[in-house]
Amino acid sequence: MIKNLIDKIEKTGAPIVVGLDPKMPMIPQHILKPVFEEYGETLEAASEAIFQFNKAIVDATYDLIPAVKPQIAMYEQFGIPGLVAFQRTVDYCHEKGLIVIGDVKRGDIGSTSESYAIAHLGKIQVGSKTYAPFSEDFATVNPYLGSDGITPFVDICKKEDRGIFVLVKTSNPSSGEFQDRIIDGKPLYEHVAEKVNSWGADCMDGSYSEVGAVVGATYPEMGAELRKLMPHAYILVPGYGAQGGRGKDLVNFFNPDGLGAIVNSSRGIIAAYQQEEYKKYGEENFAEASRAAVIAMKNDINGALGK
Repeated sequence: MIKNLIDKIEKTGAPIVVGLDPKMPMIPQHILKPVFEEYGETLEAASEAIFQFNKAIVDATYDLIPAVKPQIAMYEQFGIPGLVAFQRTVDYCHEKGLIVIGDVKRGDIGSTSESYAIAHLGKIQVGSKTYAPFSEDFATVNPYLGSDGITPFVDICKKEDRGIFVLVKTSNPSSGEFQDRIIDGKPLYEHVAEKVNSWGADCMDGSYSEVGAVVGATYPEMGAELRKLMPHAYILVPGYGAQGGRGKDLVNFFNPDGLGAIVNSSRGIIAAYQQEEYKKYGEENFAEASRAAVIAMKNDINGALGK
């Protein structure tokens, strides 16, 4: 699957993933009003509004980007109707030819981790029939429980041609409370990076492994260091835009060939119309504002990479 992602990055010339992380205040009134009239102010209404919002953004950007990254918590907060919106979003993105990275941050042990892996990346048998429940192409995973939590995902990746991104150094301000702790002479995130290499060694697809890493754009110096420590891991880079990351900060997350990393922006794209720079588009044209934000992000990153 990592080869499919790389092919799409090269085809679009955009090492970009759009984070589909909707919140109700982002959704324009021309979507909300008719939905509330039909469904009432219900969780089902929220589900429908979220899907319509996502669909409009995907329709406006799918030809520019290789992938999307829906964050499942933004959907789970609306209960079962929210998960319906999540599934509809995944399915629609696949219809438009996009790679889907499920930002689910799962991680447990034994059969529990295996069940998470099946739910998001694998298949489940029900009587004589087989189903792919959520059917994302990649999932983010939390390594805190060690290999017991990661191995079931790796097994599914090999069986189903899927991929994972392991949290190594995250973009949030308090990540250093644990991730930067010095253990045996080096920070914990370096130990995790070594395990990413180990987990991915027998899970290669060309020059890169199906086991990638999450490294935040807000820590560019650590990103440069981790790029060297994980030569075969694709790096998913959150923290661009709203969290402060810019193209010039990200050069060292990439390999010399311009590959090796894909940069996520969520609010900076899906809520672009609410930003001063894109207010000229107005609420009615929120999707066009998102398209303009994708183009600006692509130009910023490629400009920094000298493309």
